[in-house]
Amino acid sequence: MPTVEKLSIALPAEMAALVRSAVDAGEYSSNSEVVRDALREWTHKRRMREQELGHLRKAWLEEVADDSEGLDADAVFERLEGKHKGKTEVAGR
Repeated sequence: MPTVEKLSIALPAEMAALVRSAVDAGEYSSNSEVVRDALREWTHKRRMREQELGHLRKAWLEEVADDSEGLDADAVFERLEGKHKGKTEVAGR
């Protein structure tokens, strides 16, 4: 087992009650185990968020570097309006 470092933390009463409740229900063997599990989840979410941001940054940089003309905005809006009009006519509006 890795080296363990003791920390003292302060929790609002509601959170402390949740921790105690999980231990009392047998879901965890100690308050520390609850906190470790919560930190593992938090760490995982942070890693996932960083990965997502990395993908977004890469996509953004690729788009910024793309010097193609792209699509004509007026044509895109006309096509969307046509689709919308067709759907509302079918729906009887």
